[in-house]
Amino acid sequence: MSGSGTSKNFLSKKWIVHYAQLTIPEKIMHLKIITHEKVVFDDEVDEIYTKTVDGEIGILKNHVPIMAALEIGVTKAVKSNDAKYFTTMGGVLQFHNNEALILTPTAEDGSEIDVVRAKDALKRAKARLSEADANLDAKRAEAAIARALARLKATLNQ
Repeated sequence: MSGSGTSKNFLSKKWIVHYAQLTIPEKIMHLKIITHEKVVFDDEVDEIYTKTVDGEIGILKNHVPIMAALEIGVTKAVKSNDAKYFTTMGGVLQFHNNEALILTPTAEDGSEIDVVRAKDALKRAKARLSEADANLDAKRAEAAIARALARLKATLNQ
């Protein structure tokens, strides 16, 4: 038996494909969004987009580990080209081994947000900002505006 016949079998396309299927399983990315009160979202996803204090970030499968502080904004979760939008009112994002965890004080599914109520909250916050006497009141009004805008942005994408 010659050594060339053995190496030919070893390197055959059929063997390589079989080997790749056994050793490289499909990686799945998982996202969980949690508030103090409940789990808002817990499912497999293909893509994650959210707003951190350093800017917007997109995460795909096998992304390097990351931990980031979140701004008030919208988090987008995409699964099979279907996007879901959530408000995330600050908090923290951790990503490691295709597991994404968002811990946030408040989060809402965009499809469950009352648009009329969010618009009213935006009007009230803008009125408070124009009437703000102290710097503290102005900062609270600006935060209320950011929350209302995030809620409205999450509903527009539904």
